[in-house]
Amino acid sequence: MTAIDLQTIRRELHQIPELGFREEKTQKYLLAKIQEMATGRVEVKTWRTGILVHVSGTNPTKRIGFRSDIDGLPILEDTGFDFASTHKGQMHACGHDFHMTIALAALNRLIEQPVKDDVLFIFQPAEEGPGGAKPMIASEEFLAWKPDTIFALHIAPELPVGQVSSKPGLLFANTSELFLDFKGLGGHAAYPHLAKDMTVAASNFVVQAQQIVSRRLNPLDGSVVTIGKMESGFVQNAIAETARLEGTIRTTEASSIILVKEELEKLIKGFEIAYDCQIDVDYGANYYQVVNEEKYVELFKTSLENTDITYVEASAAMTGEDFGDMLKEIPGFMFWLGVNSPYGLHHAKLNPDEAALSVGAEAVETYIRSIG
Repeated sequence: MTAIDLQTIRRELHQIPELGFREEKTQKYLLAKIQEMATGRVEVKTWRTGILVHVSGTNPTKRIGFRSDIDGLPILEDTGFDFASTHKGQMHACGHDFHMTIALAALNRLIEQPVKDDVLFIFQPAEEGPGGAKPMIASEEFLAWKPDTIFALHIAPELPVGQVSSKPGLLFANTSELFLDFKGLGGHAAYPHLAKDMTVAASNFVVQAQQIVSRRLNPLDGSVVTIGKMESGFVQNAIAETARLEGTIRTTEASSIILVKEELEKLIKGFEIAYDCQIDVDYGANYYQVVNEEKYVELFKTSLENTDITYVEASAAMTGEDFGDMLKEIPGFMFWLGVNSPYGLHHAKLNPDEAALSVGAEAVETYIRSIG
């Protein structure tokens, strides 16, 4: 595929972002592109809205997996692109249009010039939620072609084009969504003693929840409890009967996220008694930490030595990725791809430089050829 082809594919994918497990148009588009390049060495299976593409090697002794996520985010795009999302309120604001395009480019090159070992391209749905990696790797379709090693990439808006970054060990944190629904008793603002005020209960809960990290966890363990959204009440002169908190938990230790949840539930029981209310908790999507195996990071770094791609050491981040569930079962790694965007991930104006498409495709192909 030429640079023009990559740009066209990326822009066509950018126009049809779809939420997790609803990627019907995306799946159809990808299948059509795969069919255009398929040969006798290629087998294709679908799993829900995802796709598995197996490329047979010339003399295989192992199978190498490369994963691309395919879903978008519930964000109203504000880029002003002439190829902006045609799905109002949905956007590829995390670069999955880049990930898919790079995967197609690398797939095309490995079909034209196969390596010794088998290669499995994984187009995975629902990375942004509720999490497609865990059920996908447990599926009959995936297990039939389970790779011996696996890797993936993620765009990095803050890095320049031509640069990639990774590190051995922890790259991304353990993450959990957090949703809390408070139910009390509403009433007139003039008679607070006859009501059970959930604005007050929820407000105090937000403050108390911050003390879980500062006073319940080892200060050497990185942990975050953030409440990003709070809703309560409907009118200024009435006491709120309900309130809702939405947030996230992030930790650098797998055991810490369990402890945070235990402490939250103790807090919930105490608040139910203190405020005479009911509190329901939902942890939503949970992603296991992304831990890179040193062996594969070093192989990746070495594979780029004769290219124009620059490797830099990354720092661990509190971002979350369901690719961690794949790395928990299959050894491998993830790396950042520089795309030089003035706006960050999940921003309505995210604008990655399309010159990074060919860089990403080269990095993926070069690594596969170096180990396969």
